[in-house]
Amino acid sequence: MSEPEKNTLELIHAAAKAEFMEKGFQAASLRNIVKTAGVTTGAFYGYYDSKEELFAALVDPAYEYMMGRYKQTHEYFESLPMEKQPEQMGKMSSECMNELLAYSCEHMDEFYLILKCSAGTKYASMIDDMVEIEVEATHHYYKVLERLGTPSPKIDERLEHIMATGMIGAFFEMVLHRMPFDDAKAFLQQLNDFYTAGWMKIMGQ
Repeated sequence: MSEPEKNTLELIHAAAKAEFMEKGFQAASLRNIVKTAGVTTGAFYGYYDSKEELFAALVDPAYEYMMGRYKQTHEYFESLPMEKQPEQMGKMSSECMNELLAYSCEHMDEFYLILKCSAGTKYASMIDDMVEIEVEATHHYYKVLERLGTPSPKIDERLEHIMATGMIGAFFEMVLHRMPFDDAKAFLQQLNDFYTAGWMKIMGQ
């Protein structure tokens, strides 16, 4: 990509970010984005085919990193020998969420767009998708506990969903409020301790 082309793309991205942040994806005007960027509609379509593609260009790398790393952690945990899983549960969760927090604090605008401005796109379901991963992992862990001879009492699936939603929602609240990283890191440790202890209590462990 030539330097002029790169500059044009940067202008489009800057104008799009401002428009999406102010109005959200659905209400954002492609005409306003092009006008603010100071480019022609034809120039815009030289880069993207639609408003959807433009929004994805702004947020997709952050979304893919978040979802990929979250899934990877759960998959790795489930691959551990079952006798090691109880001692690793809180530790692995803390390490993963600390890594995701650092990444989120470096990409706050992208996650603001995903969390607050993405209605009408696939990105709007990110928290729900993470909750589903968490709930499925919890069900897998129940089976591990049963095999280890320390079965968990039956937990209502509605409560599971509420607790997982609260945990992930609390994580992203720190990002949405643009909390300084050091403060967020300290709060995240407390949240991790709180939710780990709560889950262990409910599971009778």
